[in-house]
Amino acid sequence: MSSRTAIAGLLSLDRAGNVTAALGRGREPGVQQALRRRGLAETLRERRLGSLPDLGLAVHWLALADDDLFLLSEAGSAVLEFLAGVDFAYEILEHLLSDPFDAMTVVDAEARVAYIAPVHEGFFGLSHGAATGRPVQEVIENTRLHKVVASGKAEIGETQSMRGFTRVVNRTPIRDGEGKILGAIGRVLFKGPKQLERLNQRINSLEDEVAFYRREARAARERRYGLDDLIGESAAMQNLKRQIAQVAPLDVPVLITGESGVGKELVAQAIHRLSPRREAPLVAVNAAALPDSLVESELFGYEAGAFTGADRRGRVGKFEQAAGGTLFLDEIGEMPVAVQAKLLRVLQDGRVERLGGSSETVDFRLVTATNAKLEERVSQGGFRLDLFYRISPVVLTVPALSERLEDLPALVHHFLADFAERHGRQRLEVAPDVFPLLSARPWPGNLRQLKHSVERAAIFAQGPGLTAASFDETGPGKTSTPNIEPLQSALGRVEADLIRAALDANGGNKKKAAEQLGISRSYLYKKLG
Repeated sequence: MSSRTAIAGLLSLDRAGNVTAALGRGREPGVQQALRRRGLAETLRERRLGSLPDLGLAVHWLALADDDLFLLSEAGSAVLEFLAGVDFAYEILEHLLSDPFDAMTVVDAEARVAYIAPVHEGFFGLSHGAATGRPVQEVIENTRLHKVVASGKAEIGETQSMRGFTRVVNRTPIRDGEGKILGAIGRVLFKGPKQLERLNQRINSLEDEVAFYRREARAARERRYGLDDLIGESAAMQNLKRQIAQVAPLDVPVLITGESGVGKELVAQAIHRLSPRREAPLVAVNAAALPDSLVESELFGYEAGAFTGADRRGRVGKFEQAAGGTLFLDEIGEMPVAVQAKLLRVLQDGRVERLGGSSETVDFRLVTATNAKLEERVSQGGFRLDLFYRISPVVLTVPALSERLEDLPALVHHFLADFAERHGRQRLEVAPDVFPLLSARPWPGNLRQLKHSVERAAIFAQGPGLTAASFDETGPGKTSTPNIEPLQSALGRVEADLIRAALDANGGNKKKAAEQLGISRSYLYKKLG
């Protein structure tokens, strides 16, 4: 039997059970006998829907004057089971068609509206029935029901913007038993105004977040970390770039020195990108960020069960991860002395011994960095002299920002462009009065501090560009620095104010004023002189 419901006939009975009208299968004696059964008519009057499973019929009760009119339909088994098994089947169908929180729209094979839920009519400002027969594109903004009718493909869990709100929708094509498209149903998740607004805001927020991470991922894929990422054309930066280009092709260890925040990691990345090992990984480790108890296991790795709490599968250490590539050890001066000895052995023998396991041969290029003076650490016993010589055949010093202030404009524009790209915002212009202001500052945090200052100014910018006022340290979200007056100046100012007040209180009588203040008249005259 086809799953499509078809009208099979009708039967009208008076309250005494006499047939007053019959069409189609309503003429069948078996159907008439079944509907005359005691209690069935009463049940149908109450439930409105029912079924005659033995005869393969669904029954819909309608009141007709003093008679009972039974509309007979042939239906698939799912419909019959639903009608026969659920006493409140009619109420369920009524709910599904008029649910204010889950609106339904039905279109026919021509994508014309056959039914639209009342909540949908109210949302679009339609009078009841005004949408019936109209193309669905004219009624529902951004609908795709006509495309679902044309393609026959369902669209589940999609989002749709309507009148400024974003909702989740399901669109499903409806077919007959032979697979022919009869139309489609669209269901839209509706909530109360406040809930709907929160849902809309959440979806928009998630979409913004996804867009942000897509831009971040794209930037990471496109970034080559070459010399172009070392912003600035000052003499100090040109000299550094020249040194990087000379040492990068050589497979020798490099020690990068410089103050905190100058961009030592960018130099390491440039060295790797310009080296013959560029296709292999660059593995970066911040030695200062690892607890002493984890430095050894992170660098050397460990076998399964090497110690309590170890991963059952073991772990490959950073040395082995960098095989064929470059290992960048940042803050090398903070590495524990005991681990320094093992690092020295790795550099000498070219072999790594996992905790609880055997040794493996490794081949990597070592690049290290520090903001400490390693020579002083050596003299103080905090750093091994033999390791110092091993890691520093070539030393590159990254200049502090204070040594290349002429690069400030290029750096500011670079940070603004990066900020605009990451956050999908318009790039801000920079007023000429910004650079003299920034050049006068000490920048102890170097490029890192400058980047944070630029991004902070961009976040709280009041117009299309940045001015000197944008970098006011007492602005929104910024840390205020008190304007401290010299102590002697403050004392003199307070003293003068007290003398004037005493003179006013005593009508200009200096003797009385001096007595009130507890000072001699000669001292008072001196201050007034």
